[in-house]
Amino acid sequence: MSKTESETREFHAEVRQLLDIVIHSLYTDREIFIRELISNASDALEKLRLTQLTENEVFDGDLPLEINITTDETARTITITDYGIGMTHEELVENLGTIAHSGTKAFLEKMKEGTRPDVIGQFGVGFYSSYMAAERVEVFTHSWREEGEHLRWESDGASGYTIDEVEGQRRGARIVVHLKEEHEEFAKTDRVKGIIERYSNFVGFPVNLNGERVNTVEAIWLKPKSDVSEEQYKEFYQFTAHAMDEPRYTMHFSADAPLAINALLFVPGENAERLGLGAQPPGVALYCRKVLIDQHPEGLLPEWLRFLRGVIDSEDLPLNISRESMQDSALVRKLNEVLTKRYLKFLDKQSGVDPEGYREFHDRFSRFLKEGIVASPAHQELLAGLLRFGSSMTEGDEVTSLAGYVDRMKEGQEDIYYLVGPSREAIEKGPFFEGFRARGLEVAFFTEAVDEYVLEALREYKGKKLVAANRAGIELEELPEDPEGESLSGEETEGLVSWLNSTLDDRVARVDAGKRLVKHPMVALLPEDAPNAQMRTMMAAMGQEVPETKAKLEINVRHPLIRRLSSLQESQRDLAAMVARQLTDHALLSAGLEVNAGEVSEGMAELLEELLEQPGEV
Repeated sequence: MSKTESETREFHAEVRQLLDIVIHSLYTDREIFIRELISNASDALEKLRLTQLTENEVFDGDLPLEINITTDETARTITITDYGIGMTHEELVENLGTIAHSGTKAFLEKMKEGTRPDVIGQFGVGFYSSYMAAERVEVFTHSWREEGEHLRWESDGASGYTIDEVEGQRRGARIVVHLKEEHEEFAKTDRVKGIIERYSNFVGFPVNLNGERVNTVEAIWLKPKSDVSEEQYKEFYQFTAHAMDEPRYTMHFSADAPLAINALLFVPGENAERLGLGAQPPGVALYCRKVLIDQHPEGLLPEWLRFLRGVIDSEDLPLNISRESMQDSALVRKLNEVLTKRYLKFLDKQSGVDPEGYREFHDRFSRFLKEGIVASPAHQELLAGLLRFGSSMTEGDEVTSLAGYVDRMKEGQEDIYYLVGPSREAIEKGPFFEGFRARGLEVAFFTEAVDEYVLEALREYKGKKLVAANRAGIELEELPEDPEGESLSGEETEGLVSWLNSTLDDRVARVDAGKRLVKHPMVALLPEDAPNAQMRTMMAAMGQEVPETKAKLEINVRHPLIRRLSSLQESQRDLAAMVARQLTDHALLSAGLEVNAGEVSEGMAELLEELLEQPGEV
């Protein structure tokens, strides 16, 4: 190539400032420059593609729309070539010498104010990232116009640049980055291939590295759902999630308002955290026009949706020049809100379309939904509607939902009653359930330790208050008299309750004759405003002061043991007190309140010893 003309120019002052910022402080990873140059090449190809739709003659019209990258370890260079729109002499000066049209002064002013303006897509700025690794850069270019010049631009990124005319240039741009010795790694094929696969794998044009295409996976999230097969979804999931299984759910959607979004989200076949692998990082990557912004973006989705895998692509999201952090927090929150609501509604739809399939999902991933109920009050109702559980109206392993519970509520019932226990069987045999069963009131059964905390956070669903059935303050209707069961008289009841209150005043808040019990003699009820057992444990673990909680006792005046205790407290007060305390300790244990197990055991031994020493039947 022969040089026919040459000129040397100085950078404008603003460009020198911009170079200093880009090279020394704006980008955190030097490898970013390869992503930026590929993105610029893709933009140039897209402009050329659109130009070909309206222009009859294009210089080098038979060249393919592709990006070619070559590395040379000996020469310590990396070369990125595109057959795109190319540049004229004037455009070289504008884009690489002054970039005045890009608002450089405004950009620098915002940088001084501590903000990073959105300049992504402006060719000149992304180009300058190459100087993080380059000692000098050459740009060979020819415009798409037949009459365009054959040009070479060169600069060491310091004071200025030169522009020469050199013959034999093809259409587009060929950028030769002469690397500094300390950054010679970017002339290694494997290193560059890894960068392309990470950041530019879904660029819309072929990206070839030393003659071999790298970006072989299609950006199917931008295609209509009707054009994507189940096998393609499976392959894409396995590629993006580095997985071997098949996705349990696939949600593919696009939206133009309130934000432009293209998303492809997958639920894995299994929950890795359930298998003991610990908390997983966010698994949904953020792209902007098919270029990776962040592999694990924090805040794009709520933490409790970290089990999702896939891609979100939004052109509306303002990013700083490095494409590494989301700039407009209000817009990021809006994106989070739109995506989260959309996904929860998708799950709700799946629960109706395929209840059994949703049950499998719930069995494996419900912990995330419950985490969301606690962490995201704005999404509580949607998340609560996705919960599945057994209840007194279901059989065996059958499950129901809060919506189903509400539909079955008795006329006049205002509250949703629930109990938390180690198993359905344990709940059904416990003292808290029987009063509700006797009245035909449905009780929801929850059997995970976290459920108590979650339900306390939820508090209501569709205007119906969630009430733990082991709490005091629940008013139940009178049951009809049981002809087979005798009851203490009003006077006997009053006397027994008075005696129990004086005997147990150090252990409980008060004792009352209640309506709840059918087969159990006594039950301990938590005060309405008292923290539950799990909350108390959590407060203690966090070093917080745990408030003293005294339960309220209800006795069943029809139970033979309570009737016998009534007569015993009149004739053998000491023995009656021992029986009363033992019954109380067991009631407190059932309520999950702290009781000294050693004292309970010792009290039982003393009571049995006393009973065995009785001369006749007690």
